[in-house]
Amino acid sequence: MSVDTATVKKVASLARIAISDADAERLAPELNNILGWIEQLSEVDTANVEPTTAVIPNTLRLREDVVTEGKQRDAVLQNAPQGEHGFFTVPKVVE
Repeated sequence: MSVDTATVKKVASLARIAISDADAERLAPELNNILGWIEQLSEVDTANVEPTTAVIPNTLRLREDVVTEGKQRDAVLQNAPQGEHGFFTVPKVVE
């Protein structure tokens, strides 16, 4: 695919970017070079390459899923500014 100055002006217009004729003539070869690099990348054989998100292997370090001390509702509610019927009480924000 080749980009000419008319295409550069059209894309700039669609992007709502004001561009002069001189800038359009200067950008056309640059965009053609970028498209050339993209074409080169499409020639690379990636059939047997698995997708990666990082260069080094990352694994999650999971903690053991164990039951901890529970049933401390009264102790937790002592930290609340207000509590009622075993629940946190919050001020009404919607009328």
